[in-house]
Amino acid sequence: MKVLFVVRTKPYGFGQIVKSQGNSLIKSGIHLDYFGIEGNGLWGYISSISKLKKHIRDTKPDIIHAHFSLSGIVAILSGARPIVVSFMGTDVKARALYRLLIRLFYTFFTVGRIIVKSEELKNVIRMSNVRVIPNGVDTAVFKPIDTDGSKLMFDWDKSHKHILFVAHPSRKVKNYALAKKAIDLINDQSIELHYLSGMEQSLVPNMINAADVVLSTSLWEGSPNVIKEAMACNRPIVTTEVGDVTWLIGNTQGCYITSFMAEDVAEKINMALDFAQKVGKTNGRERIMRLGLNSENIAENIIQVYKSVIPT
Repeated sequence: MKVLFVVRTKPYGFGQIVKSQGNSLIKSGIHLDYFGIEGNGLWGYISSISKLKKHIRDTKPDIIHAHFSLSGIVAILSGARPIVVSFMGTDVKARALYRLLIRLFYTFFTVGRIIVKSEELKNVIRMSNVRVIPNGVDTAVFKPIDTDGSKLMFDWDKSHKHILFVAHPSRKVKNYALAKKAIDLINDQSIELHYLSGMEQSLVPNMINAADVVLSTSLWEGSPNVIKEAMACNRPIVTTEVGDVTWLIGNTQGCYITSFMAEDVAEKINMALDFAQKVGKTNGRERIMRLGLNSENIAENIIQVYKSVIPT
């Protein structure tokens, strides 16, 4: 089966989540090609329509899989068929007017299937023809690694407590201000707050394993992959109640869900640090496998969607 991924490439390239999903599909036998939507703003999308049409004519894919709703619109207007569109979260959680326009467009122009990352997102968009398939995690890459050895890689003081904030502080939706306020409330000079951004992807598993606690204070998420990755590494976690994290974590000991009150975040961080000191590793990886969120299983679910929309 030949599949064409269509995705906006500016400013972040194809994005690690999209590339990871693509790699898992390739391992499952899919012949995968990428088409990047380039250029600035709305014109970047408009100017890509004719380019995509030519690319499809030249490569003749069996399925066009667009990532994000606007990329899906480009695919639809190019005349591509059959189309699968993944709504990634930011497009669903946007302003109400934008969500309404997207819903109207996708009601008028039918696609083979829409994929969303969580039941919450499905309830937000309130559209038919929707399948919930979370992003998977590559459990061959994200796995428990020696914590002290990982700390040494980044020159982290083993006598200190290390909290890993899972995004760059400049991304407002990730709500770094809440994380910083909670750490300030704890007022423990042995705590070091790090953030996960701008490093080689191959080093991300080591940094997650180096952390005593993985911290997410996002304002909203769809189905946050970094939480799954931290669980696959058996790390203690503190996260705000966003997306599907309640379902993801379940009753995994050492993983805590917090409100948006700094005092609550601080309390949960202390609980997670205490767990890290006394117990060490969680059973998050077992939970990930039990939920079927390894990348191989998710790839198979996506392939079944492809098969369902290919004309017979």
